[in-house]
Amino acid sequence: MKNFTHIITLLLRKSKSFYCVFFIGFLSLQVQAESNFNVKNFGAKGDSKTIDTEAINNTINAAAKAGGGTVYFPAGTYLSYSIHLQSHITLYLDQGATILAASPIGDVGYDPPELVVDNKFQDFGHSNWHNSLIWGENLEDISILGPGIIYGKGLTREGPHKAPIGNKAIALKLCRNVILKDFTILYGGHFGILATGVDNLTIDNLKIDTNRDGIDVDCCKNVRISNCSVNSPWDDGICLKSSYALGYSRPTENVTITNCSVSGFDRGTFYNGTYLRNEADLVPDKEGPTGRIKFGTESNGGFKNITISNCVFEYCRGLALETVDGGILEDVTITNISMRDIINSPIFLRLGGRMRGPEGTPVGALRRINISNITVYNADSRFATLISGIPGHDIEDVRLSNISIWYKPLDSSVTNIQQEVPEFEKGYPEPQKFGVIPAYGLFIRHVKNMELNNINLYLMGNEKRPAMIFTDAKGIKLRNVTADKDSNPSLLMLKNVSDLSIKDSKAWKDMELKEIKLKSY
Repeated sequence: MKNFTHIITLLLRKSKSFYCVFFIGFLSLQVQAESNFNVKNFGAKGDSKTIDTEAINNTINAAAKAGGGTVYFPAGTYLSYSIHLQSHITLYLDQGATILAASPIGDVGYDPPELVVDNKFQDFGHSNWHNSLIWGENLEDISILGPGIIYGKGLTREGPHKAPIGNKAIALKLCRNVILKDFTILYGGHFGILATGVDNLTIDNLKIDTNRDGIDVDCCKNVRISNCSVNSPWDDGICLKSSYALGYSRPTENVTITNCSVSGFDRGTFYNGTYLRNEADLVPDKEGPTGRIKFGTESNGGFKNITISNCVFEYCRGLALETVDGGILEDVTITNISMRDIINSPIFLRLGGRMRGPEGTPVGALRRINISNITVYNADSRFATLISGIPGHDIEDVRLSNISIWYKPLDSSVTNIQQEVPEFEKGYPEPQKFGVIPAYGLFIRHVKNMELNNINLYLMGNEKRPAMIFTDAKGIKLRNVTADKDSNPSLLMLKNVSDLSIKDSKAWKDMELKEIKLKSY
């Protein structure tokens, strides 16, 4: 049909009659119809009662046999178990269309999880893809588009499980040239989107209101995440990882995240517009809503060439860059971020030695980080802005510029302020694990070559702690740094600091200090 249409079109181009133009248009519509496959034409009911899995997969098979095309979901609610993506296929969810994850009945349910040879280097959910509502492996040129909804009502956020339980809304492994655009994910299970080893991935204009991770990008290259709103109070919003799930280390690299918002409102209340804050005590780790942008904790392969810009955080944890399993985290630029009501460290940089990876893997590195143009209002001062390497392994070459943070006062009931902050070298990297920090604004330890330029720390109430503490720090420059002072006689505490330079900062005279064992200013 396509060849016939092409020949006729060439012939008709020689005529300019209205009828010829009409005929060409008719043939064009005919060709377009051939590349669109309506799931209802293959038996899908879309009545929210009938299990439509077989009809949906039959539609995808038909499109694949035709060389590719669009599998079209008109308005309706399509109850389904595992949907199998294929190469050169687009799923298009029209306005009013919902793919609804069905609850398993007896032995009937989702595809079984793959047999995992070695699952000890990453959490269970990273090692399986088939036990998902929509999944694809070793595919190319695939898309999920349209203003419809993927609702993971029948998925679990727990695990691990054997079949027939499903725990991910969308899971992709070793695919390339992927577009996810315009749809909504509600209650996506353990992962709304899990992309592992996916190259050339575009995620644009999604709304995600979910009960664990929103978007996980693991061991991927050339990724563009833009214009997305992710509400995920019980886990991370947009999370970059580099796990060992593929059976080898692979970095996540060449990633941009822009024009996105993340939040930790109660599950479902972002989508329905009520923005409630009543479920903080229900968060599994009991440390308050999550919902942030984070690198890690899975970090065998490392991260490089990452930019984050023009993003908003609200009622969630802060920005976190973590490498604790031997990966190299380097060459990251983050700019134009606005945060409000942050429940832990606004900025958390952690190089650790958990070393969950093959035996003999060395400690990684965290270096060449540029964070600028950040405004944070009403941040939790218990954990300050926390930047910490480990003894013998410094975080290197970090520049913080044009950052203003308003910290809420420490609650009067908090008396367990750490006098010596534990190294917590092999633990899970999370600010709360370090306890209440003895500085309200910045706690910086085991770093080398760090510049703070135009940094402003403000107090929203009473405070007894100093603003900043530097420990085991080398090559530190402070330029135009200001900090509010309350009852503590000093703003800055230094311990084992070398090559410190302070200029143009109101609280201190200009100074160049070579070695400081222990001193306060």
